[in-house]
Amino acid sequence: MRKITLLISTLGLLAFSGMTFASPACTKELKSKWMSELKMQDQVKQAGYKVKVFKTTGSCYEIYGWDKAGKRAEVYFNPVNGSIVKKE
Repeated sequence: MRKITLLISTLGLLAFSGMTFASPACTKELKSKWMSELKMQDQVKQAGYKVKVFKTTGSCYEIYGWDKAGKRAEVYFNPVNGSIVKKE
């Protein structure tokens, strides 16, 4: 019984830690200071990304798509200045 409890606790911590690091903190600014989604989408396209999904995640704008080289891309952007915070 003790091993099962330990295993469940460990799995829970691993799952929680994975969720914690899945989305970075891109900004602490209020949403009123963020650039509009349309402006950000234009900036992303001008940078050469082909966007399949554009969404707001936590304090980031996030895209799923392809980069200039045609490789899959998951990119988190600072919604205030458009800089890349995390790229996978």
